[in-house]
Amino acid sequence: MIPLAVPNLAGREAEYLQECITSTYVSTVGPFVGRLEEQVAAAAGTTGAVAVSTGTAGLHLALRVVGVGHGDLVAMPALTFIASANAVAYCGAAPWLFDVTPDALTMDPEQVADAFERDLEPGPDGPVHRPTGRRVAAVLPVHTLGHPADLDPLAATAHRHAIPVVADAAAALGARYRGRAIGQAGAAISVFSFNGNKTVTAGGGGALVSDDAALLARARHLSTTARVGSDYDHDEVGFNYRMTNVQAAVGCAQMEQLDTFVATKRRIQATYTERFSDLADVRPIPQASWADSACWFAGFSLEGWDADQVAALRAGLRDDGIDARPFWKPMHLQRPYADAPAEPLPVTEDVWQRLITLPCSTGITDDELGRVIAAVRGRLT
Repeated sequence: MIPLAVPNLAGREAEYLQECITSTYVSTVGPFVGRLEEQVAAAAGTTGAVAVSTGTAGLHLALRVVGVGHGDLVAMPALTFIASANAVAYCGAAPWLFDVTPDALTMDPEQVADAFERDLEPGPDGPVHRPTGRRVAAVLPVHTLGHPADLDPLAATAHRHAIPVVADAAAALGARYRGRAIGQAGAAISVFSFNGNKTVTAGGGGALVSDDAALLARARHLSTTARVGSDYDHDEVGFNYRMTNVQAAVGCAQMEQLDTFVATKRRIQATYTERFSDLADVRPIPQASWADSACWFAGFSLEGWDADQVAALRAGLRDDGIDARPFWKPMHLQRPYADAPAEPLPVTEDVWQRLITLPCSTGITDDELGRVIAAVRGRLT
């Protein structure tokens, strides 16, 4: 089986891990954590970063530090991995679900602007969603598969209503938005993941990036159990969300290869796009002209196919030794969020079951890539 995405550990990972063992700095104290934060901030184009235990923990912290709390709503796309919505729920809030655009599969700025104009009214603590009476405390766009959301219009709408923007940039490290580094794209905080299948991995972990030192300082404080000073004194309910030096050591070695990894991911998607361009039903994963996607996952959608047909193709490819996978099941179809307020979702409902992701590890060989292409063409011609 050619796997979907596995870590590429061909750099200095083993050397840096041995350094952790030799020094005994294997927990949350050690030099690699700070080094990783500097590397991530530089790549994101921000002045600072805070490393954390998971990307989901990072989203939770980011939402907390911009003020999301119990009973609030957070505007976000329905088409995302469930961790985005779970982070909202951890705050005691609920998602307000929006559609995505067909050219990017990211949050639809026009739908957001129209809904905010129609349904928001001033409240004592910020804008209130008329249909539910809940305060809208944040906008949470998702950079789908590493493709930037169209943040300029989203941020403009949010700022008109004094609502902060937190970007779920889990897989978008290395992406660019309208010529800008992804951390400069208009969100108060952006959050990356270093999960094992991400382009850059630490085996786990994540990072928040921002130019707002106060927000990052509060996130760091909350992530370290809200401890004050060297004694066991804590000034509020905090979280044990710290990244370990061992995780960061792997992450540092991976960040040294970021540019190469992202270039490889883009080459894989471009190869699939070119080699399947003559197949009538195949459409590449969308890439808008104003973005440079990090191309975390590669693949295509199948125009006019129903869910059963797409599932049968995936099963056939797996029989051929190709780890073809489905796409995220949208939030309005997930049991925990079935009752969340939602705008019309025609693009989300049309596209999510027609997408197939294909092997795209940065260490994939030309022979393996050729096998994937041959298997797909064999099933579709």
